Amino acid sequence: MPTTTVRWVTGKQFVGTDERNQSVVLSGDSPAKGVSPSQMLLVALSACTAYDVLEIMAKKRKPLAMLEITASGDQDPKPPWAYRRIHLKYRVSGNALTEQALAQAVELSLDKYCSVAATVRGVATLSTEIEIVPLPATAVLPEGPAG
Repeated sequence: MPTTTVRWVTGKQFVGTDERNQSVVLSGDSPAKGVSPSQMLLVALSACTAYDVLEIMAKKRKPLAMLEITASGDQDPKPPWAYRRIHLKYRVSGNALTEQALAQAVELSLDKYCSVAATVRGVATLSTEIEIVPLPATAVLPEGPAG
């Protein structure tokens, strides 16, 4: 079972560490001295689906040269401020990418592989959009994820 630790630093600032000893600063301070915990959920969802989409597109032999996901969410106006709607915008570049292949990769990620999506799906409605960004003429495509 994955285990994480959150340690209080000062004020409303914390450091979260995962079982691989990777850390992130979280904060409720204003001005912020770290990522807000509720926005960290959006970051986690974006990173989770990004990993899947990269893998799926590489397996389709359509590796991505660029992937950026912007997540925005609507939260309840009162505590506990649960997210009710989360929108994910995928911006991607690569050779010979099709909207259909990307849409299938996103759907597989959100419906089958991404644990964060599976967790939030019971509370929040997830929506997506995909934008294929032209690949610069000088871009070098990656070989795909390492084994």
